[in-house]
Amino acid sequence: MLDLRLLRADTERVRTDLTRRGVGDDLDRLLDLDRTAREVRTRVEEVRAERGRISKTVGVAKREGRNAHAEQEQARALGDALAADEAELRELEAERDAVLLGLPNLAEPATPDGGEDDAITLRVVGTQPVFDFAPRDHLEIGQLLGGIDTEQAAKISGARFAYLMGPLVRLQLALVGFAVDLLEAHGFTPVVPPVLVREEAMFGTGFFPTDRASIYALADDDLYLVGTSEVPLAGLGYERILEEGELPLRYAGISTCFRREAGAAGRDTRGIFRVHQFDKIEMFTFTNPDSSAAEHLRILAVQEEILGALGLHYRVQDIAVGDLGASAARKFDCEAWMPGQGRFREVTSCSNCTDYQARRLNCRTRAEGGMQFVHTLNGTAVAVGRTMIAILETHQRADGSVAVPEVLQRFGAPAELLLA
Repeated sequence: MLDLRLLRADTERVRTDLTRRGVGDDLDRLLDLDRTAREVRTRVEEVRAERGRISKTVGVAKREGRNAHAEQEQARALGDALAADEAELRELEAERDAVLLGLPNLAEPATPDGGEDDAITLRVVGTQPVFDFAPRDHLEIGQLLGGIDTEQAAKISGARFAYLMGPLVRLQLALVGFAVDLLEAHGFTPVVPPVLVREEAMFGTGFFPTDRASIYALADDDLYLVGTSEVPLAGLGYERILEEGELPLRYAGISTCFRREAGAAGRDTRGIFRVHQFDKIEMFTFTNPDSSAAEHLRILAVQEEILGALGLHYRVQDIAVGDLGASAARKFDCEAWMPGQGRFREVTSCSNCTDYQARRLNCRTRAEGGMQFVHTLNGTAVAVGRTMIAILETHQRADGSVAVPEVLQRFGAPAELLLA
C-alpha cells in the first residue's frame, strides 16, 4: 500500500509514476475522496467539540436546578448531525481506502518503460545446447521415461493437472534437497508454511484485489489456496515489530502452490509448464529500507547460482513497468532455454516490494529515527516443474534418456534417467 502522506505531499511525482503503470487517473479519484473525507472529519471534530461543550452546560444547569431544555434540544440536534457526518465519513474513508488498496507500488526509476514485450536483457549465460537429433519436448521425454501422465490426471482433476511418477519423483526430491541445502548455506531458514490463508494475507501481500481471479477460494471457510509461499512467508511479519538487529530475516518456503490460471486459456496446455498445482521453493526477505536494493541483487545471484549448477542456458530480464505485479517496485526474471520449444521461458522471478507489503501487513522495525516500515523481497529459488522441464530438455539424449546434473546426484537422483 502506498503512503497516503506521500500522495498528498508529492502528488506530481506519484502521478508521473502511476501513469507509467497505466493507473494515473485513479490518483485523482483518490485525492478527491481524501480531500472530501478530511473536510468531513474536520466538521465531525468541530460538531463533537460543540456537543461536548453544550453537554457540560446541561450538566451544570441540572446541578444548579435550572431549566436546560433549550440546551438539551441543541445537544440532541448536534448528536443527530454528528451521527450523519460520522456515517458519511466512514463511507468516504472506506471508498478512499478501497481505491488506495487498488493502486500498485511505485516503480523504481531504473525500471524499463513499456509492457510485457519490453523487458531488457541484462545478460545471457551459458551456451545454447546443440543436438545432432531433433530435440524432444519435456512431455514426450517424460512419457518415454514413464514419468508424466496428463491424460489420466485430466480424467480425475481436469485440464492442467499431471501425475509425476517414478524417475521424475526422484528428480524432484533431489532438486528440492539441493535447493534447500544451497539456500541454508546462504542464510535462508527453511519453512514449510500453511498453504491455506485468510483474506487478510492476500490483501497484505497485494494479491487482492488485483489477482483475485487467479486464486482458488474455499467458499465454506473463508480461506484461500496460495499461488506462492510468498503469501504465508510475508505473514510471518503480520502485525509485528521486528528488531533492527534481527534484520535481514531470510526464509525459504517449500510448498505446493495453486493457481486458477484465469485468462491463460489455450496457452501452454501441453505438459506441465502451466498447471493449476505445482511445487515451488520461494525465497523471502524482511530487511531495512537501506539494504533492499542490495538484497534484491543477492536473491538474483542465488537464482543464477542454482541455474548455473544445473547446467542450464539462461538469460536475465529486467522487467518493464507495465509487466510488474502490483507489489513490485522492480523485478528481474531468469528465463531458461527450452530446447523442446526453441525459446527462453521464465523459470524464476525476484521482486523488490519496498515498503508496499509491509504497510498493508503493518510490519515495522525500530530504527534510529523512530519506527519505520521494513522492506520485503521475494524470489523463486526453484519452480520445480519448470526447472525439471529445462533439465529434461537440456540434458536429453538421442534415445530419450536424460543425463542428470551431478549436483542432483548428491541428493539422491540417479546419474541418468532411462527409458521405461
